[in-house]
Amino acid sequence: YTSGRTSNEAAFLYQLFAREYGSNNFPDCSNMCHEPTSVGLAASIGVGKGTVLLEDFEKCDLVICIGHNPGTNHPRMLTSLRALVKRGAKMIAINPLQERGLERFTAPQNPFEMLTNSETQLASAYYNVRIGGDMALLKGMMRLLIERDDAASAAGRPSLLDDEFIQTHTVGFDELRRDVLNSEWKDIERISGLSQTQIAELADAYAAAERTIICYGMGITQHEHGTQNVQQLVNLLLMKGNIGKPGAGICPLRGHSNVQGDRTVGITEKPSAEFLARLGERYGFTPPHAPGHAAIASMQAICTGQARALICMGGNFALAMPDREASAVPLTQLDLAVHVATKLNHSHLLTARHSYILPVLGRSEIDMQKSGAQAVTVEDSMSMIHASRGVLKPAGVMLKSECAVVAGIAQAALPQSVVAWEYLVEDYDRIRNDIEAVLPEFADYNQRIRHPGGFHLINAAAERRWMTPSGKANFITSKGLLEDPSSAFNSKLVMATVRSHDQYNTTIYGMDDRYRGVFGQRDVVFMSAKQAKICRVKNGERVNLIALTPDGKRSSRRMDRLKVVIYPMADRSLVTYFPESNHMLTLDNHDPLSGIPGYKSIPVELEPSN
Repeated sequence: YTSGRTSNEAAFLYQLFAREYGSNNFPDCSNMCHEPTSVGLAASIGVGKGTVLLEDFEKCDLVICIGHNPGTNHPRMLTSLRALVKRGAKMIAINPLQERGLERFTAPQNPFEMLTNSETQLASAYYNVRIGGDMALLKGMMRLLIERDDAASAAGRPSLLDDEFIQTHTVGFDELRRDVLNSEWKDIERISGLSQTQIAELADAYAAAERTIICYGMGITQHEHGTQNVQQLVNLLLMKGNIGKPGAGICPLRGHSNVQGDRTVGITEKPSAEFLARLGERYGFTPPHAPGHAAIASMQAICTGQARALICMGGNFALAMPDREASAVPLTQLDLAVHVATKLNHSHLLTARHSYILPVLGRSEIDMQKSGAQAVTVEDSMSMIHASRGVLKPAGVMLKSECAVVAGIAQAALPQSVVAWEYLVEDYDRIRNDIEAVLPEFADYNQRIRHPGGFHLINAAAERRWMTPSGKANFITSKGLLEDPSSAFNSKLVMATVRSHDQYNTTIYGMDDRYRGVFGQRDVVFMSAKQAKICRVKNGERVNLIALTPDGKRSSRRMDRLKVVIYPMADRSLVTYFPESNHMLTLDNHDPLSGIPGYKSIPVELEPSN
């Protein structure tokens, strides 16, 4: 398992060790957050990454923020949103909850706003889509755009869509057109929770903008059809040629500092044949070609006894997984568990027959090797590669770096290894030379990271070069309007899990969620005033939530005595905190294309606590 905090250099050595050992089993944190991005974008535009740069936010006319909360999860983004609003561009928010960070922002670098307690209004419009209603909303927007484009063509007016781009650069539009025109408005409104009038407002704003960026987070990806959700965002952008031009594109917002970089340098259970060929050529061995396990498949293999050892490069694997109570015992029955970590967490308590915790240097600490102090590199969500060099004295004299630990394990496990592990760790420039040899896009790696700001990895889709089998960008149709089929039977309540403000992934630093008005507690459930009235509960009362099975029956998974918090949000939607509510989801409740758990759409029943 690989956490997204792992540097490019350590991740490359890690995958090299595992593949020389003979395994492609590479579960990583991306499997539980943005795997639909990697899978969905690759199928649609040939690159499993976003296509925008920071400077695109300076050129866009419209930013659509859907399924993410920058105030808590991407606070530095607020400065860019403020700047684009100040120059006259628009930002529209789509989210089940009314999030403070999408509504307004007081810039800490602005003396006037800080002294006067004033703020900048961010979202020009805010739409509270129901949990699980994103696909219906997006198809409603596309239907209106197509109908209005048809009307414009019939009347001899200019097209609303970019017909030249569609004809030159894409395939699949006719099938998409048939699908969205056959979508019924009564179903779109019922599933999305928005009226046709509201969806028309969104479509009008998109049609009027020349250059649009769509930003999204796990509110889009963590669904049973999360991959298709991502592809509908791409479809919407392709209709107006908003991929591959300045000020436009798709912008997935990731979490860990290097979750994208780890994937680039080989942390994947399905490596390409080209990557494996280059890796084998560089080192003189034949890497395994059979696909390995991602996160959910790995946990299932542990539960069945097929997998007998787990090595974690950081992260909190046990706590981040669904149905953690069912998987806890199998984790303790492993033959071996190794955790390479900077701090202790819950997963370390689930000891296997043989368990090791290997403390390592943090990225803020000086990493001294034989050639001197070392720097490591990371790749951000916009494909920028930059160096990171620690400045603090290490917490202990015996601490090793991640690279040194991986190399040490590899030397012990593979005494006949063809890799000069010690030589590589002596100077991380040597590791980067090998990365460059295996991945040509890293040409002049060591020279370019020494430039201020680093360098940008080429993104073919951003240049309108489509690395797909068709050679073009693909409109990919998803049949129906449901992004969570297992919730289809249940028209009453669907629960999503979210993080609080005092939290980073599974790490909880405090008990406050200040932007949502929650202090000193986490045992809460958010719901709208309308939903509370329907459920006959009041603010502050205690309730129980019971997870439902795919056929609508009550399961044994439940959360008791949660405090009701009335909050401005969509009805038929409930929100609880991650990771406490992970056990409400089973391992089987995931996207079949990407394997991501459906953390954002769990059907539940609510009852008063006695």
